[in-house]
Amino acid sequence: MKSRLKFGKLALCATILASSLAAIPVSASSPSVSDDFTAIWSRQQAEKVKLTSENTAPEVDMNFDLVAPDQWVWDTWPLQNRDGSLATIKGYKVAFALVAPRTYGWGERHTHARIGMFYSKNGKDWTYAGVPYNTDKALGHHQWAGTAMLDEKGKVNLFYTAVTDMNANGGKEWNEDNWVLRAEQRIATASFDIVADKEGIRLTNEGEHKIILEADGKYYETIEQFQKHGNIISAFRDPFFFQDPNTGKEYIIFEGQSPNTTVKPENIGDEEYRKTHSVPDRAQYYNGNIGIAEVLDHDVTKLKLLPPLIESVGTNHQLERPHVVVNGDEYYLFTISHTFTYAPGLTGPDGVYGFYGKGGLRADYKPMNESGLVIGNPANNPYQAYSWLVLPNQQVISFINEPRDANGNVQFAGTFNATVKVNLNGDKSEVGKEGKAGEIKPFGANR
Repeated sequence: MKSRLKFGKLALCATILASSLAAIPVSASSPSVSDDFTAIWSRQQAEKVKLTSENTAPEVDMNFDLVAPDQWVWDTWPLQNRDGSLATIKGYKVAFALVAPRTYGWGERHTHARIGMFYSKNGKDWTYAGVPYNTDKALGHHQWAGTAMLDEKGKVNLFYTAVTDMNANGGKEWNEDNWVLRAEQRIATASFDIVADKEGIRLTNEGEHKIILEADGKYYETIEQFQKHGNIISAFRDPFFFQDPNTGKEYIIFEGQSPNTTVKPENIGDEEYRKTHSVPDRAQYYNGNIGIAEVLDHDVTKLKLLPPLIESVGTNHQLERPHVVVNGDEYYLFTISHTFTYAPGLTGPDGVYGFYGKGGLRADYKPMNESGLVIGNPANNPYQAYSWLVLPNQQVISFINEPRDANGNVQFAGTFNATVKVNLNGDKSEVGKEGKAGEIKPFGANR
């Protein structure tokens, strides 16, 4: 605010007032909710999930190329600056993805996953640079998805999921037999220098790998709590670094599960809906939530667990790879989920789901498009793609998963999918233009 008053004292007071107001950050919370408020994705809301022309993904082109012919490639994310904008290193764009050698079977890849690095000048033609860290130093038997942030010192901060076998030998040995019942997940980080030269991109000066978050048993289910009911797989994974543009505060957002497996009335729906809806047996063990921890230091090694942003107890077991896009005071909370992780009595496509809130990151999120579905696989090709990530400019990247060919046969792909655009308009969305496979156009920060 610039004062146009000509009287000296009044002008000085106005200037001081303006400076003081500018120094006060926008509230981190919506005025309508408390700091410990957790929104709910209810059975009533999820019952409205259906594919439409506005939310159905384009069919995968079966003439796809393999971005790394010797590797399975799946969950993918770009290197971003601290403010969320796309990072560039001497003109190179950098992406990370889960990788595993194709010598392992399609299903085996999950327990041999590492994080691979890719680079590109044009954001379309990607070169695979291998696994950029020392796998002997990395934490966990294997590493699952996360994010990567380039800080103001030029350090790459990699956030990932460290997966350990919680067996009788204290997690020192991995046993493939029924591993999902013992797969403890913790959130880890490591920092690196990044070098770009005529040979491409590489990470150097690898720092210490550190665990920065573990399930607490209060807000987020531990592996021991999970083992009492053993539903699908435990979840404390997929860290997403996020700097709130309206407050400057920083967070790690992640997939978790609620330790409270009681379906509350609000998890079911409104009073009228509850009169006629009965919750099927074991629905309470479908207890997904989207977790959040506040960053307490500049190096992102000290964090404080906070109550979840949203929960889906009785609705869905897995709210994977959560992430946030901000437009002014509008907050879009996105996650991905599967058909098979819906609670009994509910169903929906493999897809990206979105929740809309206003006024702050801690908001009374409501499902976008009334149900939550933003982009879903087509009914005739239900597993063609997965792991969508919505970027700040509404580009959506994903990987080709298990598409069906013209004869109806499933092909195991494991490569970058065509990027699509999702058009956001308040709590509504529509699938837009399709781009090239793996295409990432330059994008700015959340705003």
